[in-house]
Amino acid sequence: MLLGLLILLGCQLIGELLVVALGLPVPGPVVGMLLLLSLLLLTGRRVPEALRKVVDGLLGHLALLFVPAGVGLMNHFGLLAREWVMLAVTLVVSTAITMAVTGWLMSRLARRFSAKEEL
Repeated sequence: MLLGLLILLGCQLIGELLVVALGLPVPGPVVGMLLLLSLLLLTGRRVPEALRKVVDGLLGHLALLFVPAGVGLMNHFGLLAREWVMLAVTLVVSTAITMAVTGWLMSRLARRFSAKEEL
């Protein structure tokens, strides 16, 4: 498990370093996750067993990772109470846009793959 944890934290560290060095407007863990994805694709799309054990353990306790976010929401409850209309509109509009783009993409991909099957 130590090797898997080292891989995860190493990718996050490299992502943080890249963000700081290049001044990217993206969080370091996101860059680290993309780096990890690239490494997994380069190594044959197979997740090493050490990494799989760590990831399974983290996913098994995923609900605990939402506790800090819930505490942050309660700390800023006054702000949420003042801005609830804007938050609700933002959530509805972003959900609608996401669903529309996903539907458009799925229909486009379905047409593309059905055309390839006919050949």
